Amino acid sequence: MWPPNRVIIAPANASEREAVRTAQRALRLAETGEMDESTKAALRGVQQLFKLPVSGVLDRPTCEALDRLRPPSLRE
Repeated sequence: MWPPNRVIIAPANASEREAVRTAQRALRLAETGEMDESTKAALRGVQQLFKLPVSGVLDRPTCEALDRLRPPSLRE
């Protein structure tokens, strides 16, 4: 599900893992579906770039920022 309905700190189900994989794809990271340190660091970078609260978690504003970074062919 993209964007996720709630903030994802650690994915708890398949839907949340898929949302993390989508974020990782946009960030050009390994698509593990886990909120590993490289994913959190990359999310913090995007949050800082778009002047969002820098938390390293996957939330709706961060997803919207990621959508702005992805080429249209990779948008769902």
